[in-house]
Amino acid sequence: MNSLIRVRLASIADAEALSGLNQEFNGGVRRPPAQIIEYLHTNCNECIAVAELNGTIVGFGCAQSLYSFCYEEPYGEITELYVQDTARRKGVARGIITCLEDELRMRGVKRVKVLTGRRNAAAIRTYEDCGYVKDDEQMLEKPLT
Repeated sequence: MNSLIRVRLASIADAEALSGLNQEFNGGVRRPPAQIIEYLHTNCNECIAVAELNGTIVGFGCAQSLYSFCYEEPYGEITELYVQDTARRKGVARGIITCLEDELRMRGVKRVKVLTGRRNAAAIRTYEDCGYVKDDEQMLEKPLT
């Protein structure tokens, strides 16, 4: 990874940057930084990593550690990964994934899943480069109204 890149878990000081990056990534109504700060204080299942390039936050990733009575150990899922165009191909995504995996490992997670679009070749290649393999599970979705 580029020595000018620093990846770490997000703090409340990152709320403004996370708000902007999430807007770029997901569109829609911009989440107010105050909401993000409250979320960072109250959510214990999700971990959020940020990547800085030359001191500016250029990417983030989110992962969940999930528990079920069905399984003895928690399992993990990387749910979001975004890197600004100008910071891509510099090892930022790999750094974010590694940071999230390290945090999940500390939470007792031994297996991590990722959901990404079938046509998102760049993301699939990034995850595969980090050791993820495609499985035969199928994701189904239903909006609840």
